[in-house]
Amino acid sequence: MSHTVFFDPSCPKPYDTRTLRNEAMGGSEATLVRIAECLDALVVQHNRTETFGRYHPPVRMPAIEHVVINRDSRALKTVRSLYPHARIFLWLHDRVEPRSRRARWLASTADLLRETATHIVCVSDFQRRGVEATLRAIGVHDRVRASTIYNPVDDSLAPDDSVVDPDTLMFFSSPNKGLKFALDAFRAMRACMPSLRLLVANPGYRDEGSIDIAGVVNLGPQPQHRLHVDVRSALATFAPNWLIPETFGLVYAESLALGTPVLTHDCGAALEIIGDARQVLPIARSARVYEAVFGKLPPHWRRFPASAAARLGLFDAYVERIRSWRLGDRPRVGLDPRFRLTRVAAQWRSLLGEVAGPI
Repeated sequence: MSHTVFFDPSCPKPYDTRTLRNEAMGGSEATLVRIAECLDALVVQHNRTETFGRYHPPVRMPAIEHVVINRDSRALKTVRSLYPHARIFLWLHDRVEPRSRRARWLASTADLLRETATHIVCVSDFQRRGVEATLRAIGVHDRVRASTIYNPVDDSLAPDDSVVDPDTLMFFSSPNKGLKFALDAFRAMRACMPSLRLLVANPGYRDEGSIDIAGVVNLGPQPQHRLHVDVRSALATFAPNWLIPETFGLVYAESLALGTPVLTHDCGAALEIIGDARQVLPIARSARVYEAVFGKLPPHWRRFPASAAARLGLFDAYVERIRSWRLGDRPRVGLDPRFRLTRVAAQWRSLLGEVAGPI
């Protein structure tokens, strides 16, 4: 039996390899499945009631040596009860900054973090800087260490002989990561390039609502393997997200691995992950003002504000970049070695194999 458990205390529903193969799935959950499978580790989910292979309901297991808590330090007390002799790691996927809501989660467990010398795993250097600032702010930085291990991309992802369609863009993030703004920008792009279309998909845990916009094809939730077929043949992944800064951006890393460049903004970990300034635009102050005024409107009510914004040039940078890529200046991209699943799994093995500090 494995001596390592990945413990998920907050997933909306249980998941496993069947979910990854057959259903739409969030990036963090998909990442956990891939790492656990590589490490031959057990996965325990707070709401699982039946065992499937390595995926278990929560029960006391004193022989467990390592526990990786997914996302939420408030599970520390439960984990200490179920796995009393384990060294504890906290794997954070979300942005944590001093005085933020997630920082308050850490602060509420400061005593346990200190007592267990919990090691925090971050998914980018961008995210880790915020976490380390938070650890200093709550006074546990002398006992709690943070390090970066990037999220993995399956080694098998690569460009193939798919024909690139210069008229197709992809958006396959959660809708709250800038979909409404992306739709407004797409309207402006399509006004200049009438054959353009935008395929929209999402991981399935948020509903994007009705999208009735010329040129937009709503794919809805899609399994990753099915989604990757569309990404391979798209001109670009269009992800103008600056509302919720990505702490990693699996959408970026997978798109590049499939041979499809990304058009996004210099926000969060985007430039760290993409590594190419041609694919990362600055955030215009006018865009922030526009979204502050119209951000809560549903897509069909944003048509006239978007048209006015387009006339004022708000979306010109997207039009110019996509037009240049259609004319032959499209970046050549591929899988970044930093994100190879085999490499990332080896980093996890190294971390879990370190000599444990006092508990």
